[in-house]
Amino acid sequence: MNEVLGWILDTVRQVDPVLRVLLATVGMFLETSILIGLIVPGDTIVLVASTAIVDWAEWAALFAAVVVGSLAGESLGFALGRYFGPRIRVSPLGRRLGEVNWVRAKNYVDRRGGVAVFVSRFLPVLHALIPLTVGMSAMRYRKFLAWTAPACVIWAGAYVSVGWLAAGSYRQLSSQLHYAGYLFAAIIAVFLLLALLAKKLIVRSEARHMDVPPGDLPNDDGGTREP
Repeated sequence: MNEVLGWILDTVRQVDPVLRVLLATVGMFLETSILIGLIVPGDTIVLVASTAIVDWAEWAALFAAVVVGSLAGESLGFALGRYFGPRIRVSPLGRRLGEVNWVRAKNYVDRRGGVAVFVSRFLPVLHALIPLTVGMSAMRYRKFLAWTAPACVIWAGAYVSVGWLAAGSYRQLSSQLHYAGYLFAAIIAVFLLLALLAKKLIVRSEARHMDVPPGDLPNDDGGTREP
């Protein structure tokens, strides 16, 4: 395992640092912008890129790139929601998401405001819908940015640091321990498991704010129906 993992990490490190940072920025921009976050694995992109970090300067550069890319993507989502939100909602992709998810996102923003913006960064599906939904609401961009920025900072700090820690531990121990590769895998696995558990706890604690009351979902004829 050490040989294979070493080859993979060396391959990633051979990519020009500037190119790695640029790819992470673009990846996060796509991951957090209009609905693309449903298919672009931003967490994977960041974890892979962070395994090539060699010092604090590279950590800071990648961290900044992830934050900037995230904020740019979410800002685009907000703007598109402001100007084209209803059209996007009824588009083929918007309908594919399911009307119930749109209603849940709207209810969450209406009931929790900025808290919904902050929390949604850590939740699947909602993190792609909330910027659009907020854009269609009365919330100002300044307030949206004030809530989403710290969430992006926390998210970026966690993923960039864990990737660097896992890869750094492997490189230090690979020549001494034959199971160093398993240590790398364990660090990543534990982190992802903790992230998954945190998401489940957040969803459980916030579920009541996303509930869709009976009759909130519109019918094709303009009426309403139960979810």
